[in-house]
Amino acid sequence: MSESGSLHRPSATPHPWARTTIAAIITLVLLSPILVVFWLALRAPVAWQQAGPTLGTFWYVLTETKVLHWLGNSLLVSLISTVCSVLVAAPAGYVLSRGRGGATSAFSLFIFVLQSLPAVAFVIPLFIMFANLGLADTLTGVSIVYVASSIAVGCWMMTAYFDTLPVTLEEAAWIDGASLFGGFVRIILPNSLPGILSTALFAFLHSWNDYLVASVFLRSESAFTMPIGLQTFFQQNLADWGPVMACAVIMLAPPVIVFAVLNRYFSIGGIRGSLAGR
Repeated sequence: MSESGSLHRPSATPHPWARTTIAAIITLVLLSPILVVFWLALRAPVAWQQAGPTLGTFWYVLTETKVLHWLGNSLLVSLISTVCSVLVAAPAGYVLSRGRGGATSAFSLFIFVLQSLPAVAFVIPLFIMFANLGLADTLTGVSIVYVASSIAVGCWMMTAYFDTLPVTLEEAAWIDGASLFGGFVRIILPNSLPGILSTALFAFLHSWNDYLVASVFLRSESAFTMPIGLQTFFQQNLADWGPVMACAVIMLAPPVIVFAVLNRYFSIGGIRGSLAGR
């Protein structure tokens, strides 16, 4: 019996330590550029003429440069873009998901065509128009561009998520006496938190990492955002890599913190209770 049992014994699987080692090597390779950034961030500024790693570089960029001011500008325009994009994309995505008719299809096609055009095609005409309106070289003008460029993708993201929610959720609310807007606010939005957060993160990162629009619209150092402020550390024939990478680490912190805080909300488990009676 033991011999026959051994004949049908399943093949041995890799040891847990082997899988862990392979995963650790792959992770290390993928994270190696980030590790290099952290290592270079410990390099002292060129003016210090100091060898060896030091944390003083972070103190230098925070106290001796306008990094904190640029960081505040980036946070301001990113938050404005995020809030406005979600406020527009959520109801628009709901209409595109539930609406039926030629007007809805035409609007969907318009959004797709608008998003397919390269951003560089809009930058110069927008700059000329904003210059005539007095919005060039201002955070207000940059925020308007970020909101406009984020809404199209935000609408598509919210539409795709609303398509996963059954119409019976709204119908049950309508039967209970809720209006169309009431069903959307009280039923659909609470069950769409992962989609809303995904749209918000996209809008935030789109504004936070942008360089093209900011480099065209912003000229005053007081209006710089972080991506534009980084270029001030580059000279004609020399790059002060220590402060540059320290700024890169500082710039990396807010998105990581935001994602770490909101990560637990990326779940569709909240819908299960609403569908229990289906």
